[in-house]
Amino acid sequence: MNPRRTAGALFAYTYNACVGHIPMHWLRRNYLRFYLGSLGAGTTVQLGCRFLNGRKIFLGDRTIVNFGCLLDGRIHAIRTGHDVSIGPEAAILTLAHDPQSSEFANQGGQVVIGDHVWIAYRAIILPGVSIGDGAIVAAGAVVSRNVEPYAIVAGVPATQIGERTHDLKYELKFDPLLL
Repeated sequence: MNPRRTAGALFAYTYNACVGHIPMHWLRRNYLRFYLGSLGAGTTVQLGCRFLNGRKIFLGDRTIVNFGCLLDGRIHAIRTGHDVSIGPEAAILTLAHDPQSSEFANQGGQVVIGDHVWIAYRAIILPGVSIGDGAIVAAGAVVSRNVEPYAIVAGVPATQIGERTHDLKYELKFDPLLL
């Protein structure tokens, strides 16, 4: 048995089953500083989020991960820029299976999310996708290919429906006591 793999599984289980459900943001943040690949300054992870292999998840400054999200860093990394808002119950996946494989082989790739990206409620980001700076992924969208900077995408599969202003200056700030 691999000791690193065992320790990683224990940290994941402890966060996903216990710590992630404790309504004390400061406690979850301190745990995530140790568990994730990186946790940027001012980043907030709300209740009930699940991480699969947190060591491959890198969250930029002032990223907000809303309640019930799933971030899958099992084999490939997830990297967010700064001031990223990930809506409730969104899923960011880095691993899938090759549907053409007779042996059900894994396939996937890292997910890279730029600065000032807004991923809305229950959006799904599939493996190997990059989302450009300032882009918006609409609620319920399934992103299966790269999203251009400042594009607004929606639907299944996600397609561009508009463009966001390029003059984004905001910094996200959400530091709840109990969420």
